[in-house]
Amino acid sequence: MDSESGLPIQPVYGPGAPAGWDPATALGEPGGFPYTRGVYPTMYTSRPWTMRQYAGFGTAAESNRRYHQLIEAGTAGLSVAFDLPTQMGYDSDAKMAYGEVGKVGVAIDSIEDMRLLFDGIPLDRVSTSMTINAPAAVLLLLYQLVAEEQGVSGDRLTGTIQNDILKEYIARGTYIFPPKPSLRMVADTFRYCRDEIPRWNTISISGYHMAEAGATPVQEIAFTLANAKEYVRAAVESGLDVDSFAPRLSFFFVARTTLLEEVAKFRAARRIWAHIMRDEFGAKNPKSQMLRFHTQTAGVQLTAQQPEVNMVRVAIQALGAVLGGTQSLHTNSYDEAIALPTEKAARLALRTQQVIANESDLTRTVDPFAGSYAVESMTDDIEDATRALIDQVEELGGAVNAIEKGFQKAEIERSAYRTALEIDNGERVVVGVNKFRIEDDEPYEPLRVDSAIGEAQAAKLAKLREERDGAEVSRRLDELRALAEKEGAQAEGGDLSAGHANLLYPLREALRARATVGEVCDALRDVWGVYVPPDAY
Repeated sequence: MDSESGLPIQPVYGPGAPAGWDPATALGEPGGFPYTRGVYPTMYTSRPWTMRQYAGFGTAAESNRRYHQLIEAGTAGLSVAFDLPTQMGYDSDAKMAYGEVGKVGVAIDSIEDMRLLFDGIPLDRVSTSMTINAPAAVLLLLYQLVAEEQGVSGDRLTGTIQNDILKEYIARGTYIFPPKPSLRMVADTFRYCRDEIPRWNTISISGYHMAEAGATPVQEIAFTLANAKEYVRAAVESGLDVDSFAPRLSFFFVARTTLLEEVAKFRAARRIWAHIMRDEFGAKNPKSQMLRFHTQTAGVQLTAQQPEVNMVRVAIQALGAVLGGTQSLHTNSYDEAIALPTEKAARLALRTQQVIANESDLTRTVDPFAGSYAVESMTDDIEDATRALIDQVEELGGAVNAIEKGFQKAEIERSAYRTALEIDNGERVVVGVNKFRIEDDEPYEPLRVDSAIGEAQAAKLAKLREERDGAEVSRRLDELRALAEKEGAQAEGGDLSAGHANLLYPLREALRARATVGEVCDALRDVWGVYVPPDAY
């Protein structure tokens, strides 16, 4: 049977596979170009990957309690899940938010919620990843303002904002603005963090969500790297030197149960990106050429049937990420196909990583698959197929033009349909679903979110608006609109010069004045409008 990407897997690999293979050029040394063997010379032999646990639900206070539990259990980094209204730039009392407040993540409406979310957590001693895209700059600025209240300056903050808006148009849908002003906001964030929060990873360019939508491993890394090229081009066209921002780029991939192909995928992605940055963009700083990435185990492969089997799936997926050289890892809880994870399930997911790090021997040597006939052959095959798909995107005029033509979305949908057919007809085995089923699963009591959270958030917002200086908020929002109008005209005219004013500064001052997430996003909607996908016409 072929791989997930439709590439042939041979029953036996031996000498001569891959043909003409030269380890000096294909591999290099760990920590050396083209980084096939890992981005650091010692990898996990000196310190393990960062163990993150993605969490956030209900109110900021509830999520804060979960974060403290995770830190006490040994988590080295936090990863924040936001609810859909926050992801779409709506306040909890907006009509569009009804029924969704606090459901798939935490509701953040203002600086007051962000303050509660990180209450008692020293922001100079934790690394925080925030899975947020269209309003990424807004949530980052709220985080910075809360850190200031703790006495922590921007140069001491570490973490990541996802900030990858292009994959939203392809696979996920939590976009707000059209692509061009969205790219402008991304470039402004690069510039702002260079000057204000220099240790922050300004974007996590994500293949994970495309994979969850049905992308194959080849499609996952091809479309992710094509999007990354678009971000780099936008930043360079805005006047930034490539080596001034590229070292802070990071990536986000999935780890499936097809362990060998996943290991090969990660190794191929590093090699391709190194050549893109050096050969196409002229990056000279080695850190600009390194593909550093976070991995999450595959949520789409979890099953509601026999959920305990997901523990085995997650362990295999985690092994693939570690053997592939990830820099940080989130392991899904076994009950996530049913509901938000319980505290016990979240702790077990973290323990899975801790067992791999402390009880296996995978932290004792770098890239143990190097030189494997099978893995090196699969790495080469994935690289060739990925480059060919990136070239297709480039022939369409780059990622944005390809998105506007619906290319990536259509390719992923075809792959997802093929997978569904294979499961339905039994070609692809899913344990507990189409094979090895049992009549009655044991009862399971999921974690439930209180439906009254929306009402409580709305009451908090009403009080906030009553107590704050309304005139000051209005003035700050007007300043933001005025600058966005000016910048919008420049972007439409193709002027991406370095002399433009950065939108994040007036945005920060509006948030400091206690403007809400929805209000600042609405101010930008007033100027830029919202994106309507082509198939909606």
